[in-house]
Amino acid sequence: MVVLLLTGVAAVGVWLVVTLKTSVTAVLLALLGTALLGPLYRRLLRMKVRRSPAAGLTCAAVLAVVGGAAYIVVNALLETGDQIISSLRRAARDLAQHFGAAGTSLDDVAANAKELLSKFGGTAASGVISGLSVVGEMIAVAVLALLLVFFFLRDSDRAVLTLRSLVPRSTGDTAEAMARRAFEAVEGFMRGTTFIALIDALCITVGLLILRVPGAVGLGALVFVGAYIPYLGAFISGAVAVLVALADRGFVIALWVLGVVLAVQVLEGHVLQPMIQSRTVQMHPAVVMLAITAGASLAGILGMLLAVPVTAAAFGVIGELRARYATGAPSGPSGPSPAAGS
Repeated sequence: MVVLLLTGVAAVGVWLVVTLKTSVTAVLLALLGTALLGPLYRRLLRMKVRRSPAAGLTCAAVLAVVGGAAYIVVNALLETGDQIISSLRRAARDLAQHFGAAGTSLDDVAANAKELLSKFGGTAASGVISGLSVVGEMIAVAVLALLLVFFFLRDSDRAVLTLRSLVPRSTGDTAEAMARRAFEAVEGFMRGTTFIALIDALCITVGLLILRVPGAVGLGALVFVGAYIPYLGAFISGAVAVLVALADRGFVIALWVLGVVLAVQVLEGHVLQPMIQSRTVQMHPAVVMLAITAGASLAGILGMLLAVPVTAAAFGVIGELRARYATGAPSGPSGPSPAAGS
């Protein structure tokens, strides 16, 4: 009975996500932002700042930080983008000459890519009006998410009371504990992934600068962004770095770049993740890849970015349920709310 109920809830949830994709995306982004900004907000509260000014200052700080980081990343990609693309083209041409099948050329690849884009991405790239609509929707989602972050932070102390008012009295403790575990999983994922992404990007950028690979800063920015898509992002950014090195610096330097990328991945997998994310929900790589695939099918690149933290929250809820009902003696939640200030 419980399995059927959970299946029905999941089906309704997927339908709502597909139907209300814009609103759901804004809410999910706001929850991720709240999880990431919770420590700063609570620090301001401990400094005797009132809730509304504290939430406003936190949102202003994140707007400045995210805006600055976005400017640095975009500027680095714009400044080195042409160089990276030309290097990738040379690498593709060399690989096609040495390993390509009967007459495979870069022009053929480009023609096939255009055909695929026209076939599968026609709706998104069907004209200027459609493009402006997409940009407008993205801006609206970002503004809505920022406003929701403000309200989620300011009214975080009311979240538990609101949740309890929505569920039967007998299940209040269980619902609160599930919400806490889900939020803790998302908070741990966001904070840990951001810190790991920064370390990965710095290490790989330094390595590329030492090896004098062109576009090192832009490639480092690509590594930082790709870190939010586990496994797949690291593979793509690492492959791009190796191909750029192969085209501009030769086979030996490309091998050194591959060694740097692999060394950083070993550092991440065996040192950083156990240290930083040891308290969050641990998921099998197959589960992560399936979640990323499902997110991509539902919401494209944004769905890929949101898939893993949402899955981590789901695993947190399942873990809480298993811990409570496996012992047969569920206990009330303890400790402050993850987003509460006091």
